[in-house]
Amino acid sequence: MKKWCIKLSKAAIKKLKMILRSKKVTMEAKKRAQILIDSDENNGNIPKSINSIATSRGVCQNTVVNVRKNYVQNGLDAAIFRKKRETPPMAPKVTGDVEAYIIATCCSAAPEGKTFWTAKMIANKIMLDGIVESISDETVRLVLKKLNLNRI
Repeated sequence: MKKWCIKLSKAAIKKLKMILRSKKVTMEAKKRAQILIDSDENNGNIPKSINSIATSRGVCQNTVVNVRKNYVQNGLDAAIFRKKRETPPMAPKVTGDVEAYIIATCCSAAPEGKTFWTAKMIANKIMLDGIVESISDETVRLVLKKLNLNRI
């Protein structure tokens, strides 16, 4: 007995065929949809073996098993489409407080011997004051550009 048996309803098959015809769906999603269609055991269909599906679709056998497993455990959409990332891989360094400090520094009087603040000088001051551990002058420049501020 197979561990991950796929029995698709007519509505599911219709949705999979729409995905295959769509031009806005990635090739990865289309391959996964075709894997599910090939694995269907309903309506008297004889499902193909994992090896034959893998070779005909140009994927490895683990992909076929994972698609079947994901369909059985999580449903059709989870088996075909990737999950959207909820949070970015790294938290942003520049928060509202840091942005406000950059603006305040930019608008304050320039240090002695200088006529205006440069992005590098602002970045160094922010690090020396302990606002952030590290920040580049390019990040400071982007914050100033976003706010349409002129350093002069």
